[in-house]
Amino acid sequence: MVEEMKDLDLNTLQRGDIVKGKITKIEDGQALVDVGYKYDGVIPIGELSVLRVDNVRDVVAEGDELELKVLRINDDEGKLILSKKAVDSVKSWDELERKYEAGEVLEVKVADVVKGGLVVDLGVRAFIPASLVERHFVEDFSDYKGRTLRVKIVEFDRNDNKIILSAKAVLDQEFESQKEDRLNAIQPGQVLTGTVQRLTNFGAFVDLGGVDGLVHISEMAHHRVDTPADVVKEGDTVNVKVLKVDPSAGRISLSIKAAAPGPWSNIGDKFHAGEIVTGTVKRLVSFGAFVELLPGVEGLVHISQIANRHVATADEVLEIGQEVKVKVLDVNEAEQRISLSIREVEGGEREPRGDRGDRGGDRGERRGGGRNNRDRAPMNYSTQDEGESGLGTLGDVFGDLFKK
Repeated sequence: MVEEMKDLDLNTLQRGDIVKGKITKIEDGQALVDVGYKYDGVIPIGELSVLRVDNVRDVVAEGDELELKVLRINDDEGKLILSKKAVDSVKSWDELERKYEAGEVLEVKVADVVKGGLVVDLGVRAFIPASLVERHFVEDFSDYKGRTLRVKIVEFDRNDNKIILSAKAVLDQEFESQKEDRLNAIQPGQVLTGTVQRLTNFGAFVDLGGVDGLVHISEMAHHRVDTPADVVKEGDTVNVKVLKVDPSAGRISLSIKAAAPGPWSNIGDKFHAGEIVTGTVKRLVSFGAFVELLPGVEGLVHISQIANRHVATADEVLEIGQEVKVKVLDVNEAEQRISLSIREVEGGEREPRGDRGDRGGDRGERRGGGRNNRDRAPMNYSTQDEGESGLGTLGDVFGDLFKK
């Protein structure tokens, strides 16, 4: 505890006494103090602060009133040697212990930058390790000298004269408080602007102003996305729609595609009935093929519109990934449907299916000619042809035998 200042009897002044004095003059390396003694007191520059002092005026000024500790009385030299730091240190330890136990936030001024961190004068020497200065990595601390920081005491040991401060602890606490407020302010359905912070193989994290939300890869675009880097990069500003908020878990689900116009928006202005366009076969189904015209926009080529001949399955003619020219038959934006035709691009009327014999002949030709032989002509037979060239001729040849 701080020693109480005595009512001075100047004739009984002793070493260790606490006196009150006023700075009367500042000289190179020391300050002169009037304490009402028979001669002025002297504060050597080394007794001004627990830290290194290069200039006396950096610590005290003429007219300052201070409490000082008597270190030595040298009557032979007519000197009274005093210490400011001795009084400050005792006072500081008591006050800092109270603030440490209460978890208070202190405002401190950086006195020096040393290897491994920053030094602060709190009446006692305190240290801020480099790792506890900011929430992010700092490579160069040279411009921190003289800067004011808000800190907490994270280690306190009076016996070892050790005090460790942390500015990061204060910043973390403020960040968590702001994050909670921000989380409570964000509601599903809102469209917000954020910044892409980092990419993963399953999506992108977007900073919404102190709190991050996840855009899953399935919510990045209206078309299929193989990797998030195909759509965004770190630092991009994006509009996102809030899908779900879980404040207890600190999670926000976002969607880029839900915040953007859909690929079918104004599709009637992009495609018109009768025009011929190029697309890519994306899916083959039992009733035809879906052809992608734009990312996220597919039209249907019905199986009857694939070729100018009968096609049993779409894969007889088409393959996934194949580029084809199609004619737009109809566009229905409301139902998100586009009807297409490959047959009408190739020209000509579709050949009739014929009877079972026709289909058998056509299958035989497909097996011989291969799947992609679209230009082959279907085989056409009729019962009249079969009678004239088949049974009629046999009757003529073997008629007499039949009679016998």
